[in-house]
Amino acid sequence: MSDDQQSSQPNQTPAEQLAKKMQDIEIASKEREVESKAAAIGVPYINLKGFPVSPEALKLVPEEQAQELEALPFFYTGEEVRVGAVDPTKKEARELLYQVEERTHAKGGLYFISQHSFDSAFKLYAALPKVKKLPKGVQISSDELSKYENEVKNFIDLQEKITKVPTTDVIVLIMAASLGARSSDIHIEAEEAKIKIRFRVDGVLVDVAELAKETWQQIISRIKLISGLKINVADRPQDGRFTIFLKEEKIDVRVSTIPTAYGESVVMRLLRQATVELDFEKLGIRGKAYEQLKREIERPNGMIITTGPTGSGKTTTLYAILKKLNDPETKIITLEDPIEYRVPGLNQSQIDSSKEYTFAKGLRSVLRQDPDVVMVGEIRDLETGDVAVQAALTGHLMLSTIHTNDAAGAVPRFLSMGIKPFLLAPALNAVIGQRLVRKICENCKTEEQLDEQTITRVKEILADMPENSGYTVDLENMKFYKGQGCDVCNNTGYKERIGIYEIFTMNAEIEKLTLSGNLSQYEMAAAAKKSGMIKMAQDGILKALDGITTIKEVFEVAE
Repeated sequence: MSDDQQSSQPNQTPAEQLAKKMQDIEIASKEREVESKAAAIGVPYINLKGFPVSPEALKLVPEEQAQELEALPFFYTGEEVRVGAVDPTKKEARELLYQVEERTHAKGGLYFISQHSFDSAFKLYAALPKVKKLPKGVQISSDELSKYENEVKNFIDLQEKITKVPTTDVIVLIMAASLGARSSDIHIEAEEAKIKIRFRVDGVLVDVAELAKETWQQIISRIKLISGLKINVADRPQDGRFTIFLKEEKIDVRVSTIPTAYGESVVMRLLRQATVELDFEKLGIRGKAYEQLKREIERPNGMIITTGPTGSGKTTTLYAILKKLNDPETKIITLEDPIEYRVPGLNQSQIDSSKEYTFAKGLRSVLRQDPDVVMVGEIRDLETGDVAVQAALTGHLMLSTIHTNDAAGAVPRFLSMGIKPFLLAPALNAVIGQRLVRKICENCKTEEQLDEQTITRVKEILADMPENSGYTVDLENMKFYKGQGCDVCNNTGYKERIGIYEIFTMNAEIEKLTLSGNLSQYEMAAAAKKSGMIKMAQDGILKALDGITTIKEVFEVAE
């Protein structure tokens, strides 16, 4: 060891100096080994020991992410960015580079570095100024929304505006426009010659804009970046999520991508917390059915089941019921796949089949948590159904959904699963069949004249209402309404939606039928009618007579 080296380490013993020298030799040997591996796979190599790592580069990737991936940016000029990785062959390392490139719009390069190199550079994070951690998601300010509201009055304005803004602003613009249109889903689809953008407004898909096909890669990369998806994966489905933070609310956005012939199809579902603020009293359940269901909800145990196809509002109904039951004295646990809305006061659990956390297994665990009310997203098999029925019989109020066309089909469906009739009959409190219809825009509502064929059909349906339903209708003096279309409703004639329902509660006759274990849907429907249940189509026509919706809407979803 030279005199200079000895003087630089005055407190080291000869043994320590020897150990240090051996360590340096080992590090140098490992660096040569990494350099050889880099040359073998054709990736550039760099030794970051003593390299002037740019603080601006390190700031591009959070410390936690760098530590997890063992990769970090070490050079950034604004036009060029370089990332070093202990294992540059990992997809995660390449994805990190793509994310940094997307964020900076700089030309990127991936370098092979040793573990020692990484550890040396990683220590520099400690010297960076600590900044407040920003929430994940897209920030759309009220000012931006106001600006877009002023500039985008309708979908024609959106088409004109969307071709003139930068790629980053395109996503913000689409989000803002969808919120303004009260959209529940955004569809962005790559086609042969263009990119189509569609909104689902009040349950109906509407073409709202088109983009040039050349912008596809930028658009899809931006969506994947903010959603936490793999940017370099386009040949298999992916699911992600991000959040839009507004001053008055937080909106979760669930993102799904699937490969298609011309690129990918992206669907973004907007889960607005305000949606679950709907009061139970405002669902659209009225009259005798409302009073019966209200009574069943207040019972301490039993099952309340909602039925209907996907998109029929079952989740909204369940959340409205949960909101009514949600108080400090009641423990409520939900099992969902996925959790669509975050609700204070509820213990919400996410099903994960990949980890064998199924509805059935989750429900067994939930029942050991001493709940008063349990909501299971869906009963789809015998195992889940059995546990749910047992829970309803042992002092729990159980809420769930089942896929049948109407309320009368629920009991036969349970029996076909293999649920024992003598358990189902005492467990079941009420069954709700439902659909969603669009409400007439109040700003442009006008009277509608129906043709004779439609009038005849309406009369036949209303004439079949049970005498003890609580409703009477003058079939010779009926008035119906429609929306003419205006700026308020984007010229659709409709604004917002409401449910149409059929509800029966358990009584002696229905219980006797259930216990027989051998009944058809028609027998159950007849028994429900005898107890005073009006059918969905009848409820819809009554709402049409009240000027809430149109006959066309009712006939499209019921009868």
